[in-house]
Amino acid sequence: MIDVSALQALRALADLGTMNRAADDLGYTASAISQKIKRLETEVGVKLIAPAGRRVVLTPAGRALVETTPMVVQALERSMSAARSADAGVPRGRFRIVSFSTAVRGIVAPVLAELGRNYPDLRVEVTEADPVPAVYAVESGGADLALVHDADGVPTPVSAGVRPSLLHIDVGDLAVPADHPLAELEGPVGLDSLDGCRWVTSPPGTVCHQWFRRMFAGDGPEPDVVHSVDDFSTQLALVASGGVVALIPRLARPAVPEGVAILPLRHAPRREVYAAWRRSAEDDPALRAVLAALGQ
Repeated sequence: MIDVSALQALRALADLGTMNRAADDLGYTASAISQKIKRLETEVGVKLIAPAGRRVVLTPAGRALVETTPMVVQALERSMSAARSADAGVPRGRFRIVSFSTAVRGIVAPVLAELGRNYPDLRVEVTEADPVPAVYAVESGGADLALVHDADGVPTPVSAGVRPSLLHIDVGDLAVPADHPLAELEGPVGLDSLDGCRWVTSPPGTVCHQWFRRMFAGDGPEPDVVHSVDDFSTQLALVASGGVVALIPRLARPAVPEGVAILPLRHAPRREVYAAWRRSAEDDPALRAVLAALGQ
């Protein structure tokens, strides 16, 4: 019988390119990944990988086997769901969520205590990952649910075997010193009111930095960025010092310190947050329970 974890190891090697990267992704050592694939070759009876310089590549047989991995995972998922459904529909066992960091803080963490009280036999495990590897984890059977967000308005791509569902819409707010003149304004703050502000922003490559650049993508003056800081608590501390303002995603916002006011923005930047799961798992009581809790 083929070891499903070996199939997952082979697919990770195909997707990530090296034994080391596949090992890091799956939580094994490179040696363990190599041994799993060797045992898989013995079980299948053909060579699945071949040397290519200092690396290895999949043979045509290896690529053909990798293409079947989602179908194998889905078939096993249907079997597990049938067994769990027959067990009075009680959520139990291990349930793995993989999510980007701010959704862990703002969506997942607030419901874990309630899930634990309502379903004491359900063990929810959370792993942080960016959207693309999170979807890959669900597709390959390495996770049961992914929380992902769109990038620049483009949803994270998923395969036909994965169902995405809109879970939350996140928006950006303006953080200013409590004694700043903007704090006295009524209603959302317009871009024209931000002339002359000095900023602390998230570093390039982050969602919040993309939001910030799009806000000032017109013909107006270049914004005066004083600080580049990834941690939002640190950004708010700098705002509290009185010298700068910040754009803070609502989902990522930590406790607001004294001396800081949070203001809504006119035409605020936004992103859509989706939950994504395998269609073959839709009868799983644990999935239904977790989705219901997150939907609240």
